[in-house]
Amino acid sequence: MTIAVTRADNTAPPLAGWPLPAARYSAANRATLTCPAAAAMLATPQLLSLITTRSATMRRFENKVVLVTGAGSGIGQGSALRIAAEGGSLFCVDLDQASAEGTAQQIRDAGGEATAHACDVSNEQQVIDCVAACVAHYGSLYAVINMAGILRFDDTREIELGKWQKVLDVNVTGTMLFCREALPHLIDSGGSIVNAASTAALAGLPCGTAYSASKGAVLAMTRSIAIDFAKQGVRANCVCPGDINSGMTEGIEWPATMDFDLMPRIVSISGAKGPEAISGVIAMLASEDAIHITGEDIRVDGGTLS
Repeated sequence: MTIAVTRADNTAPPLAGWPLPAARYSAANRATLTCPAAAAMLATPQLLSLITTRSATMRRFENKVVLVTGAGSGIGQGSALRIAAEGGSLFCVDLDQASAEGTAQQIRDAGGEATAHACDVSNEQQVIDCVAACVAHYGSLYAVINMAGILRFDDTREIELGKWQKVLDVNVTGTMLFCREALPHLIDSGGSIVNAASTAALAGLPCGTAYSASKGAVLAMTRSIAIDFAKQGVRANCVCPGDINSGMTEGIEWPATMDFDLMPRIVSISGAKGPEAISGVIAMLASEDAIHITGEDIRVDGGTLS
């Protein structure tokens, strides 16, 4: 992941993203923490071109409707573009209408079908209305890709309850609400769910108490959904991204007690990658190529936890 660092002393960081404060690392270490090409790929025409090229001969989502949350940027956007390039009709959901519309417009400009919809995933009524609007517009729903989420770093001794709750409301409750509302339609279509967990659900994330707890909950919830609805033909899986340049971490404020020496343990061997590194995995899990895969969590972390 790319992290824009705001240090506890409120001074400007030496770099806008990885690596973290330069004095902490040798040149060799810094080389493993930065991936300029991946960072430059975010929300650019190059991303659309790359994803479209890779999937040009695949039409796994022809005549299928896919709803993607967090579709305005990062992994959600990359997933929407990838699935659209494979013939899917996209319902692009984001908290910000303009961001959702930007992704939908890219899809339409490339000859695909897409609709944008603004939704606060933590608001029950908005989620109910969102899924209903998708089905009303397209007539069916084949897959839900839950990529909306927020990230915080906090010293557990200092975390404010409201900020803790906000992370859980978006990452856990938002995911649950979309699964709940979509499931009747997914049963009808024999469809699938792909939820965003994280390597933080599988190993410790420094100062990541709220985020790690939320992603662990998503992982457990997805497994329960998988066994509950397997007989109805619905699959549910998680992806566990590692250091993916998603834009999610821009503007992060670090707690004063953060030990930056712990950060290299969450960085992949080959350095961070852009959304294209995970969008293909998400598309596979959503498609019938994963017909016998359910209740799984697939790490996309460049070997970080290996």
